[in-house]
Parts: sequence; C-alpha cells; structure tokens
Amino acid sequence: MNYSLRALFPIAATALLFIALAAAFFLSIEQPPLETLWSLVIFSIGDAYSFSEALAKTAPILLCALAAAVPGRLGLISVGAEGQLHVGAIAGTAVVLAAPDLLMPLMLPAIIVAAAMGGGAYGYVPGLLRARLAINETITTLVLNYIAVLLVSALVYGAWRDPASQGWPSTIGFPEAAVFPALPGTRIHLGLLLGVVAALGLHIFFAYGRRATQIRILAGNRKVGETFGLSFRTWTIVLMSIGGALAGVAGIAEVSAIQGRLQPNISLGYGLTGFLVAWLARHRPLAILPLSLMVGCLVAASDALQLFAKIPAASAMVLQGLLFVSALAAPGLLHRLGSRT
Repeated sequence: MNYSLRALFPIAATALLFIALAAAFFLSIEQPPLETLWSLVIFSIGDAYSFSEALAKTAPILLCALAAAVPGRLGLISVGAEGQLHVGAIAGTAVVLAAPDLLMPLMLPAIIVAAAMGGGAYGYVPGLLRARLAINETITTLVLNYIAVLLVSALVYGAWRDPASQGWPSTIGFPEAAVFPALPGTRIHLGLLLGVVAALGLHIFFAYGRRATQIRILAGNRKVGETFGLSFRTWTIVLMSIGGALAGVAGIAEVSAIQGRLQPNISLGYGLTGFLVAWLARHRPLAILPLSLMVGCLVAASDALQLFAKIPAASAMVLQGLLFVSALAAPGLLHRLGSRT
C-alpha cells in the first residue's frame, strides 16, 4: 500500500476516536451529540470570524509548545511555559510603563526583546539548577509557574495598578504603539507570525544544523557525548533559556494584542496545553504547527459553545483531554488490530 496513504491511518483513527469519545461526553451532559459536534466545526472554521478566533488562540499555544519542544530535544521535560509566559508579559509591560511615549518602530521591538529576555531568564534558572546541581527541571519549572502567576497578581493589585481602573486589578491600557499589529477586523496578530517563523527556523536548525547533531548525541547517550567533548550542561542551559524566551514572547503577545493591558488570568492554561502539544508532536516543530491549530480551533469552538449552547466552561478542558487521549490511543489500537490480521 502507498506509504502516504498508510501515514493517514493514525490521523483518521485519531479523528474517529475523538468523535466517538466527544459524542459520549456530550451524551453524558445531556447534549445532542451530533448537533453539538457539528457546532464545534462551525464555531471553529465555519466562517471567517470563527477561524480568526481559532488562529488567535493558536498563537500562544504554538509558542508555548515550541517552548517545551526545544529543551525536549535534549530529553529535558520542561513544564514551565506557563510561568515563562507570565514573566515575559511582566517584562514587556515594564517597558511600556517605563517609556509609554516610544514610537511603534522602537516600542514593538523593545517589548518583544524584553519579553524574550524575561522568559529566557525564567527558563535559565531551572536550566542552571539542572546543569549545576542536577535538580530535576520538571519540579523546578512547575514550582516557578505558581510564583510567576502570583507575581502578576501582586503587581496589578499593587504597584502597577491603574488608579483609574475603578478597583479592577490591571495596569494602564497599552498605547497604540505597544499593540501588536493584527489583520484588519480580526485578532490574528503578529504573535502568530512570530510563532510560525520560529517553528520553521527551529525545524531547519534541528534538521540540518551542525549543532543539532551534538544535541541528538547528548539526548541519546549523555556519557558518549561527553566522551567526545560535548557539554550536556551547556546545552541544558541554552535550550531551557531559548524555550523560556519563546514562551515569554507568547506572554507579551497575549497581553498586547488580546488583553490590551496586564491583568490576572492572561493565560487559559496555554503553557500546559503547549506542553501536551509538544509531547504529542514528539518535539518536532513542523508537527507542532498543525497540532497547535487543531487545539486552537477546539479551544475557540469550546468557548463559543459555552456562550451559545450553555455548555459548562470545563467542557473545553475535557474536550482537549479527549483529543490528547485519542492521539495517544489511536496508534496503539491500529497496531493491535494490524497484529491480529
């Protein structure tokens, strides 16, 4: 059988399994399964507005998935994109508050660089602890997530709070020069373009870069790599920092283009969602692109279902979980069926 056709089997099996599980879930909450499933499609890609909202959700998921995938290429398990996203948002906002009158040609690069540096620094810390003290990066990144989220709350409730917000915890609104450009009439903003460019660049690096060979050797066998003079410690710090920088850009993109100011709850769990997307894509940047879009469509459609069909807000997380379960289970089911025939 044609190889390209065989490659479609896992995708088709994942889609069919997800449809079956989602239908069962909708039945359990007393919603008509076929009608609700069709609504998911309509609310994600049914018209230009729905698709633009899906792309707006895709941007932070994509960047956070890349943030997890970069250290993942070395075998590191970083779950810190959520915290790095928040620190990137803080760093970018600090530039806006310090120099609100900067012109756009200076403001946008400044806040993007600041966000990348903030997120990168927040990735550097667990990378350094892993490299120098052998402290598990999964634990440190998980703990740092909570610190970053609380730090945003402390700032918007305290020193950075807008006096004119009438009690609402947020900074002042971003000036027009600090707002990411977007396609007219949509929320498809510069952050999505940055994510796509980053994914393509990382694909080229990991597929063809000379340094990528060193990373593959160290990921496969650290002792062998170090025998040839490769430094696991150095690459741990570098890749954790690059991953943090990508998540930091996601943070300022979300604050600038979507929220318009720094405030609590700037993320809808994009860090964890991005980690799961990276894991399903096996840390391959090109595979992350369609998976991020798929999850972005699902998140956007779930939000619309909550509004128009009165489905509980938690349904979005349930549907994401069902999608991930389907993606994990489908290849195994196909293998078992194939071994019986």
